[in-house]
This record gives sequence, structure tokens and C-alpha cells, in this order.
Amino acid sequence: MVAWARLQQGQVLRVTVLIVGALGLLVCVALILDLLLAEQGRAKDIASIIQSFAASLAIFAGGIYALYKLQVFRTLEPHMTIAHQVSHRRIGDSYVHIDVTASMYNSSKVKLELREGFFLLQQVAPVSDNDVETLYAETFEDRRFDNIQWPTLEEAAGTWEEGELVVEPGESHAETLEFIVPADVGSVLIYTYFYNHTAARSPGAAEGWAATTVHDII
Repeated sequence: MVAWARLQQGQVLRVTVLIVGALGLLVCVALILDLLLAEQGRAKDIASIIQSFAASLAIFAGGIYALYKLQVFRTLEPHMTIAHQVSHRRIGDSYVHIDVTASMYNSSKVKLELREGFFLLQQVAPVSDNDVETLYAETFEDRRFDNIQWPTLEEAAGTWEEGELVVEPGESHAETLEFIVPADVGSVLIYTYFYNHTAARSPGAAEGWAATTVHDII
């Protein structure tokens, strides 16, 4: 079944076209035999066999087409959910230590291999009223961005070699990062994103997976 996950949309269509073509050819041969050699019992048996085979091919082709249209193959593509666990503590007189654990759960039926991802730590509070109004206008009025572009405090990126970070179906993998921010930061937004490096080979698949958490420092 895992091999089916590697079929791309173009390959499925090509297989279906080939099967339908073969089906049409066999049906034509069966009809010709049935018309020209109707009196010969052996020929009728051959025609019946070919017709039965053609019917089987038709059912098989219809099944592949239905699976493709219903996107059943998508269940064999990688899917992942990310959950954040965040905690903080004051260190010294002027700083706060924040640790973020991103738990990546493979909710698909195939193994999930990760090659690249990144974390953003952004400041939600405090910000001035002027900054809030600017951010609001950029996002909701001018539509320059899909999400509010909060000021970024820290950014961390990770890359892994082939086979280095693999999550099996139904299993989880955790990545933990640490940040140090000034003590006057009131709220932070943690954004995690991991790329799906197989997306280019599977049209319609997710380009990546993301999670966002807002954490108040009290």
C-alpha cells in the first residue's frame, strides 16, 4: 500500500487511460469474434472469455478512477499535527527564560521524514497604540499580510539530513528550544513551521505544517 502513495496524479491518469484503451480494444475484438464466428462454439467461448476479462478490467479501471476522484490516495500522504508546550521563569533581575517544546505527531499511515523547519518568537505585548494601529491596518485594511506581523524577538531554524528525523505512523517526536527575553516582555507568540519535502512529488499535498501559540508571561 505504501507504494501507492508514490503514484502522482499524472501517473494515475496514465494508468487509467491505458486500462480504458485496452478495455476498448478487447471489447472490439470480442464483438468481431461474436459476429464473424457466431456458429463456431469454440469462437463463442473465446469471445465469452474476452468479454469476461474486459468486464473485469472495466471494474478495475472504475475502481482506480473512483479512488482517484474520492482522493483516497490522500490517506497515504504524510500528515502531521504540532502541539506546543511552553513554560517560563525569571532569571536574574532583567530577563525571562522561555522553553518551547513542539511535539510533532504523525497522524498519517506512512512514515514522515522532516528535513527543514523553523521557530519564531514574537512579541505581542507590550506594544504601543501606534504600533497596534499600524499592524491592524497592514493586515485587515491594506491586506498586505495574511497574519499580523508581530515584532520578532528570536528566530531559530533547523535542518536534518535524509533519514535523520523520521516519525513513524502514530508516533510523536519532540523538539525543544530555549529563548531569553527581557523581563518587560508581557506576551509572546510562538510560531512553528515544518516543510513537507515530498509536496513537490505529490500534487495537492500539504506544503508544510504549522502551529501557533500565544503565551502570557506573568
